[in-house]
Amino acid sequence: MPMKPSTRAPSAPTAAFALALVCATLGGTAHTQTRSLSDRGEMLDRVAAVVNDGVVLNSELEEQIAEISGRMKAQNMEMPPAQVLRQQVLERLIVQEIQMQRAKRAGILINDESLNQALGDVAQRNNLTLSQLPQALAAQGVDYPSYRESVRREMTMQVLRQRDVLQRINVSPREIEQFLAKQRNRPSESSEYNISHILIAVPQDPTPRQLEEAARRAEDVSRRARSGEDFAQLAIANSNSQTALEGGALGWRRGPEIPTVLADIVVRLKAGETSEPLRTPTGYHIVRLNEMRGEAGQGVVEQTHARHILLKPTEVQDDATVEQRLRDVRARILKGEDFAGLAKTLSEDPGSAVDGGDLGWTVPGTFVPEFDKALAALKENEISQPFRTQFGWHIVQLLGKRQFDNTEELQRQRAFMQLRESKADEEVELWLRRLRDEAYVDVKT
Repeated sequence: MPMKPSTRAPSAPTAAFALALVCATLGGTAHTQTRSLSDRGEMLDRVAAVVNDGVVLNSELEEQIAEISGRMKAQNMEMPPAQVLRQQVLERLIVQEIQMQRAKRAGILINDESLNQALGDVAQRNNLTLSQLPQALAAQGVDYPSYRESVRREMTMQVLRQRDVLQRINVSPREIEQFLAKQRNRPSESSEYNISHILIAVPQDPTPRQLEEAARRAEDVSRRARSGEDFAQLAIANSNSQTALEGGALGWRRGPEIPTVLADIVVRLKAGETSEPLRTPTGYHIVRLNEMRGEAGQGVVEQTHARHILLKPTEVQDDATVEQRLRDVRARILKGEDFAGLAKTLSEDPGSAVDGGDLGWTVPGTFVPEFDKALAALKENEISQPFRTQFGWHIVQLLGKRQFDNTEELQRQRAFMQLRESKADEEVELWLRRLRDEAYVDVKT
């Protein structure tokens, strides 16, 4: 299903355009390039780390350190010790390199059309056209070609997470019932929380000594935070989360969107308070509630009922081939073939193919922007031309529209989305730790 990506490790809170990445990021605008060991040759003395059959170069490491240092200074954040910052940045680049290698093996490619759509969204949110974006970025001291590739990387990693993690998250009817019952005794779903978080990680199969050391370290960090030390600095120096270099910031989350393991802690905190450590499979979590706010609830909404067929490019079938296949499928449907039957046999969306491509009744914002835009342009029963999203190529048919009150059915749909969202952070963190543990990494610096 072409849902919005659920992983929400937020971008660093930088000024101007670095804020505007259209996909969830691991922070910053990394420019790491995969290089095979056989290609490094004279670059050997500049290798910071060997990662499986690729490398992270010292030049890439130094570039990221300079960029993150500049960002911290611009935000008047106290700089961590140089060695701590270097270790955190190198670890981030290693994890990114592992993901990019995995994406390459899976044949995940972000073509220029999808990339330009994403950059167009960035430009639009900054009241610019796409053609004005390079000049505007240059005025900020940002190299446009490097920026393009950093966005492509982040989109690639997001698609990989969608494939490997998010599509595998299951939400049972019982979980939805329990969620709705629990929400009746918790703050309204319109409440929002600005939270920060520190993870003291443990290995997949920790020894008693490793657990004891992690618990002791988590207690120390929590005590220091509750005693008034700067939480962001503690996160930069100690956290094993992918948000460490953003000071642990998770940003604003609606109550139900808070990661499941943190939700019960957050609602018990007052603004400015820091929690005791919480043990989970990934390690020990420490949470700070920075601010809280509420919004008015939603009333009547317009729902759409649609079905679609998704085909994904591969190393064998490029974008042009897949697009033409969908044009042929569309022509067959217009000549009388059954949309649902073709979706069951052809569609590569496992969530909807079994239902003939049926996506059910949904509200605006359920799908990624490109999908919402194509759907909004259709008349009832009309079938779109093939269009591209980060998930592949689609054709979609609008089956109907209706005005719908905020009743129990809509609440259940929201509950499903919010439960999946709340599970995503923990599942992605586990997945990243697993990838890191399974990879061959040889740090040279």
